[in-house]
Amino acid sequence: MSESVRIALLGCGVVGGAVARRLTQAKDEFEARVGRRLEIVGVAVRDTSKDRSDTGLDASLFTTDAEELVTRADLVIELMGGIDPSKSLLQKAIESGASVVTANKALLGQHGAELYELAEEHGADLYYEAAVAGAIPLIRPLRESLAGDSVQRVMGIVNGTTNFILDKMDRTGADLADVLAEAQELGYAEADPTADVEGHDAQAKAAILASLAFHTRVRTSDVAVEGIMSVTADDIRAARRIGCVIKLLAIAELVDKDGGQAVSVRVHPTLITRSHPLGSVRDAFNAVFVETELAGELMFYGRGAGGDPTASAVLGDVVQAARHKVHGGRGPGESAYANLPIEGVGAAKTAYFIRMDVQDKPGVLAAIAKTIGEQGVSIESMRQSVRRSQDGLATLHIITHRSSEADLAAVVEQLKAADEVDKVFSVLRVEGE
Repeated sequence: MSESVRIALLGCGVVGGAVARRLTQAKDEFEARVGRRLEIVGVAVRDTSKDRSDTGLDASLFTTDAEELVTRADLVIELMGGIDPSKSLLQKAIESGASVVTANKALLGQHGAELYELAEEHGADLYYEAAVAGAIPLIRPLRESLAGDSVQRVMGIVNGTTNFILDKMDRTGADLADVLAEAQELGYAEADPTADVEGHDAQAKAAILASLAFHTRVRTSDVAVEGIMSVTADDIRAARRIGCVIKLLAIAELVDKDGGQAVSVRVHPTLITRSHPLGSVRDAFNAVFVETELAGELMFYGRGAGGDPTASAVLGDVVQAARHKVHGGRGPGESAYANLPIEGVGAAKTAYFIRMDVQDKPGVLAAIAKTIGEQGVSIESMRQSVRRSQDGLATLHIITHRSSEADLAAVVEQLKAADEVDKVFSVLRVEGE
């Protein structure tokens, strides 16, 4: 090696700029922690003419030639996002002997296994703490601290934008469209918020968490996903009346299959009790609830996005990878030995909250209970909340006991077709006691 650990930075946006500033301003601290100087040898950007003096880096370090840059680094930090050209650049970096630190959940969710295999072949590290839940130390505990335990379930709020929206709706009673517009004004949501509100951001993160938790390759396409755009102010008020809030949750768990186990992973809006640790997570914060065989229940909470919080996670990985370059050794590689089958959302066990308008006349509740029971599903609670004599309808709220997703979906279809039901307005999963 050279006298320093040579670092190539791919991308210099909000997070990349924060990483560059910290590496520049705290050179002595990083040298003390690693045992050798960390030197940024180049930063790949689209436009080198932009003023980036706030990073503390000399303008000559900025380049548009990312392919050349990655071949002369000991460690590559990828903060560009997306699949291309990030994937090919990281492959080239690893083949050139560099270790990699990335925050790219989309890339890892689709091609993590390929990168792991390449890193193993070339003796390189692959770190990605910042890919899920920003500043929260989560990846390292899952793949290192809990390596001697058995994870049973992971359930979390892993997208700050949707949590801000749903929390604001809960606190103010506002409609989703209005809160989304406010989130965009405040910078919590992008001009095109599709990845957040349709659940795709959380979907990729759920795949990463499931892969680590259950030692099985889980890709983004294996994760069932529903976004929050169908959640209404009426849903929020209905949840409040029964002591719940609505959160977009990523849930990865072990399920029974043919006498063995399989992995089920899903992302969807969920009613959860206000007393549950996830029920109290406010604003744009993230939180992940992990259930294990030995340690029991663990909660990880903190800022899930933003330049400085995400940079903190990136730099923690940088220190680890740089130490290995200086002192030898390697970080953990892929652990996919379990190779469990991936089951669709239908295999999951959950409860449903169903809000619908029904005929306001004798015998209706009994008929609906019979319809639900015929699918092998039992009712936990049934509440008629509003009578509207002018149109002969009443609003009914039902919470089922836990059952298979497939059976519950069949219940909803039967209710929609029932003569006693005028309209099914919303169906939401329920978690927590």
